[in-house]
Amino acid sequence: MACSTVLAVLPAAPALAASGDTPSAPGPTSHLDAVEQALRQVSPGLEGSVWERTAGNRLDASGADPSDWLLQTPGCWGDDKCAERPGTKRLLAKMTENIAKAEHTVDISTLAPFPNGAFEDAIVDGLKASAAAGHKLKVRVLVGAAPIYHLNVVPAKYRDELVGRLGEAAKNVTLNVASMTTSKTAFSWNHSKLLVVDNRSAVTGGINGWKDDYLDTAHPVSDVDLALTGPAAGSAGKYLDTLWAWTCQNKSNIASVWFASSGGAGCLPSLAQDAPAPAPADGNVPVIAVGGLGVGIKNNDPASKFNPTLPTAADTKCVVGLHDNTNADRDYDTVNPEESALRALVASARDHIEISQQDLNATCPPLPRYDIRLYDALAAKMAAGVKVRIVVSDPANRGAVGSGGYSQIKSLSEISDTLRDRLALLTGDKGAARAAMCSSLQLATFRSSDSPKWADGHPYAQHHKLVSVDDSAFYIGSKNLYPSWLQDFGYVVESPEAAAQLKAKLLAPQWRYSQAGATFDYERGVCQA
Repeated sequence: MACSTVLAVLPAAPALAASGDTPSAPGPTSHLDAVEQALRQVSPGLEGSVWERTAGNRLDASGADPSDWLLQTPGCWGDDKCAERPGTKRLLAKMTENIAKAEHTVDISTLAPFPNGAFEDAIVDGLKASAAAGHKLKVRVLVGAAPIYHLNVVPAKYRDELVGRLGEAAKNVTLNVASMTTSKTAFSWNHSKLLVVDNRSAVTGGINGWKDDYLDTAHPVSDVDLALTGPAAGSAGKYLDTLWAWTCQNKSNIASVWFASSGGAGCLPSLAQDAPAPAPADGNVPVIAVGGLGVGIKNNDPASKFNPTLPTAADTKCVVGLHDNTNADRDYDTVNPEESALRALVASARDHIEISQQDLNATCPPLPRYDIRLYDALAAKMAAGVKVRIVVSDPANRGAVGSGGYSQIKSLSEISDTLRDRLALLTGDKGAARAAMCSSLQLATFRSSDSPKWADGHPYAQHHKLVSVDDSAFYIGSKNLYPSWLQDFGYVVESPEAAAQLKAKLLAPQWRYSQAGATFDYERGVCQA
């Protein structure tokens, strides 16, 4: 089961005028500056609650390897049997390490079901260690629940399970556990994956705490998180306060929220706000934390003066009468700034773009096929000679509608056909569109070894939500580039040093193995246009 749980529903995307424009002169944070400019245009009233720029952060590497802030699952590049999983082991150890350091608060969010197996073990071990040090903790666990599909995800049951496993340590832990659905008709619920401790450390990305998909399997999902410390961790806490404020307000409505707590505690809507001293800004990494509110929490940002000319494309809608939040709703844009942020990051590229995602296109119906403005930003970059690499999950992972799966598409041609059509509209010439693709595009399905499949015969499943530009700036979070209307969160980081580590540890080995299945590769003259 992937994040595409139920109707293959996942992230959406709107906003940005002149998405092909780039800043006039590069600077030390030119990519972050472009993203911040877009956010101030689209969602100024959500600064400090849904998005925030901070300086003085550190990418949080625990050991001797300075790139250990990059938490990959399973991390067994070149091994189709994946006997050793160093990335997964580092992730689990990092979870326990961060939670064990907690003195006041632990905030966890994910897509339902609740963390289980070794993921739950890591949480419990960390809480026990903190309690043993004498700390009294307030802990929130929030999951997004798809209607019907997650009826068996019961917060009271998970609360009891945690309390039982904590034993004596439970006396030092006040628990809030909730599942939430903000809009059934718009397929909107929490999809962020966050571990925030004391507003001082954060782990976020695409990884769900599901043992059957990531741990207890011979074909684990390939995914990525990042770890950081500093003020940006507090930004994540503020975002979770925003989600919990809605959750607490709606906890008596069982159609939207199921809530449970330990010891009769009330709902905690402001855990981050009430936490003690913020993290020191003693690092050197600038970060924009940016999330989205999906549908149902807030209708619009009243402070926004954003007035875009919304795009149109006849082939994006599959259900007549179903509203298209992604491409046709200015108000949705204003409360989902992450979508504008990702388009702005793409548009800021000057030399090359690497996109590593589950997909770029959604299952249609019920969602629109693609984000027009994202594709137009990519087309504008390619027409200007910017190199674009796209690696997505193998379409063989596609599940039947309603059953999940780790691909939304049937073929890579769905992506390349869309790119070609948007390029042809931009250039006014199909031949020019083909030439631009053949000279600037790399497109492939994900592989992590020389074998086209795992040793057990299953296709490789990739669940990254990653965009990197110019070996300088990158986004890692929970937001996919294909349409869906969920609550998501991630970080845009500008650091050539960190980008180099990302390239060496993930992007380079990924292309080393994935290029064998490329349908486009300008370096090798592969062009299936």
